[in-house]
Amino acid sequence: MKIFWFIPTHGDARYLGTSKGARAATFEYFKQVAIAADSLGYEGVLLPTGRSCEDSWVLAASLIDCTRRLKFLIALRPGLVQPSQSARMAATFDRMSGGRLLVNLVTGGDAEELEGDGLFLPHSKRYEQSREFLTIWREVLTRSHTGEPFDYDGEHLQVKGAKVLYPPTIKPYPPIFFGGSSEEAHELAAEQLDTYLTWGEPPAAVATKIADIRQRAAKHGRTLDFGIRLHVIVRETEDEAWAAATELVSHLDEKVVEAAQKKLAKLDSVGQRRMAKLNKGKLNKANVREGLEVSPNLWAGVGLVRGGAGTALVGNPQQVADRITEYAALGLDNFILSGYPHLEEAHRFAELVFPLLPLEVQKKLGGTVLTGPFGEIVANTYVPRASQS
Repeated sequence: MKIFWFIPTHGDARYLGTSKGARAATFEYFKQVAIAADSLGYEGVLLPTGRSCEDSWVLAASLIDCTRRLKFLIALRPGLVQPSQSARMAATFDRMSGGRLLVNLVTGGDAEELEGDGLFLPHSKRYEQSREFLTIWREVLTRSHTGEPFDYDGEHLQVKGAKVLYPPTIKPYPPIFFGGSSEEAHELAAEQLDTYLTWGEPPAAVATKIADIRQRAAKHGRTLDFGIRLHVIVRETEDEAWAAATELVSHLDEKVVEAAQKKLAKLDSVGQRRMAKLNKGKLNKANVREGLEVSPNLWAGVGLVRGGAGTALVGNPQQVADRITEYAALGLDNFILSGYPHLEEAHRFAELVFPLLPLEVQKKLGGTVLTGPFGEIVANTYVPRASQS
């Protein structure tokens, strides 16, 4: 089990759908979140892509030197950069960071945004392009360890004598993560990807996805790892957690929800449509759980105004740990989490939930970074314990 956090490169906030309590997207703040995730023992951090975000590669590179063990799961969108150049960027980043690069392939689901970046292919063709991109990217990096050139002549992409002279630290190439719910996405994942990520759907739906991709991968003689992208709202008690969820949407206006849902409905992302079915575009402020708790402790309220991952695990530490364990039992190894605001919630989740995760995870996380006395020393002599008899 590997626990990741998130760098909010589009900005951060205490409340959804409003500028109240918002935090600017500054390097200083991103650096605080990265250092917190590194020192608390998270496996790595996800950096998203899109026109609403700061550039993921530039920002991740700027955070290498202020972190020690933290891995960077950097979003990569095929078509914006040629695959050979992208492979060269990946190899350089991986070497400069000491082998801390992970790549998150993002084909994209917003036609308007993609057109603004010069990408005009329809949904199915984008996956064809992604397949060609990955073929070149993977082969060029694999061959970088032996110095062989690579030729490829596809419908969308061509290279002749492509080379990366300085290979990545990780052999044969940095692992590639990927998420998508369409037929094309599942087939691409089965054929070429290393880790498949799902957004936070109920366990039964996630199990169905995993089974489908495993079956497809077997036909290619391959196996994959799996992961999930979720928000978390964890507090000492269940009531406090749901109160925090209520507070998160306390300034959310119905018109804002309506406008957000109208925009999200235009996307050609199958995964986004699945998120929309979970939240149904409705919020009852008097009871935020009503109609939005789509599975025990799984709340679809975030997706009312946020694209992409739209669900959160809400509950006390044991409930959240139990839900994570439930997903892990389905075959999920990678948990990419976030919470609002991201700096405070990185600490809160680590302090409350890390000690409740399986023993091997506690050893990896807690054994290295959560040892020694915590809290203020009492009277300069006594080390405080969780409870005093």
